Amino acid sequence: MAKKLYVGGLPYTTTEDELRDAFAQAGTVESASVIMDRMSGRSKGFGFVEMATDDEAKAAIDMWNGKEFGGRRLTVNEARPLEPRAPRRGGGGFGGGNRDGGFGGNRQSW
Repeated sequence: MAKKLYVGGLPYTTTEDELRDAFAQAGTVESASVIMDRMSGRSKGFGFVEMATDDEAKAAIDMWNGKEFGGRRLTVNEARPLEPRAPRRGGGGFGGGNRDGGFGGNRQSW
């Protein structure tokens, strides 16, 4: 059964192919993904690797956890399932202001 691993501390320039190649040293990599920021399109510095077996996942953790990769120290462990999140409220928009129109400052009464 495939085992998903969390990989933190990735250099921001790491590609999915580089991540796959590094973890292939420990066994068969089913998938590798680097998480990207939606707004900037830049890496968030972490990703996930799915190894083919539990033994290969353990080998990958032993091989890479705490080791340096591209000048940064990696954190590698078994990925936890995504926990349910509370629904987001509101739609952003414009907040604040005061009941006199939201301009504040030197209000003159005429």
